[in-house]
Amino acid sequence: MTPLEKKTSIDLALRERPDFAYILKLIPSGSRVLDLGCGNGTLLYLLKEKGIRGQGIEKDEDCIVECIQRGVYVHHGDIDEGLEHHQDKRFDFIVLNQTIQETRNPGEILRESLRIGKKVIVVFPNFGHWNVRWKILSTGKTPVTDLFPYRWFNTPNLHFLSVLDFIEFCAIQKFKIEDKAYFRDQSKVKFGPNFFSKLALFVIS
Repeated sequence: MTPLEKKTSIDLALRERPDFAYILKLIPSGSRVLDLGCGNGTLLYLLKEKGIRGQGIEKDEDCIVECIQRGVYVHHGDIDEGLEHHQDKRFDFIVLNQTIQETRNPGEILRESLRIGKKVIVVFPNFGHWNVRWKILSTGKTPVTDLFPYRWFNTPNLHFLSVLDFIEFCAIQKFKIEDKAYFRDQSKVKFGPNFFSKLALFVIS
C-alpha cells in the first residue's frame, strides 16, 4: 500500500467510525493500550499509525487472521476467562469497543480492566435509541435494526443496555466517569443522547 493509499484508507475509516476518531484523540502517542475483543484490528492499526503501543485479545480466529494481515499484535483468548495474567496498571488505556455487551460478566471485566489499566474506554450500542423503542412498541418483538442486526436466537449480545443504564451502573460500582461522547452514524449527538444516540462512549477510572 502506497502512503497515499494508506492515508486514504485511514481517513475513510475515521469518517465511517467517529468513535474510532474520538478514541484516537483521547489517547496520546506513546501510550500503552490493550483492546479487549479487538475484532479485525482496525482500531489497533489506527492506534499503531499514531505511535501508540497497542495489543489486542480476540477469540474469533478469522478476526485474528485479519489482525495479523494488518500487522497488529493480538493474542487468541476469551476475556470472559479472566485477565489475571496481566499486571496491575500495566496499560494506560483499556478499550472495550462494542465488546462489553457480549461478555458474561461485564461488571467483573470492567473491574479487572480498571485493575490492569489506568483508564477504560467503553463503547456500546445504545438500546435506548428511539428506533429500538419504536420497534418494540410497534411489533412487540425483539427489535432488528441497523444497530442490532441480529435475531434473538443468533445475537452475540448477552446484555442490552442504554446510556442511562450505564451511568446508573457506574454510580452503583463507584466508577468515575472521566469523559463521554455519543454518536449517530457519522455525527456526534449533543442533545438527548439516551434517545438519539446509536453508540455511547464512556471513559471511566
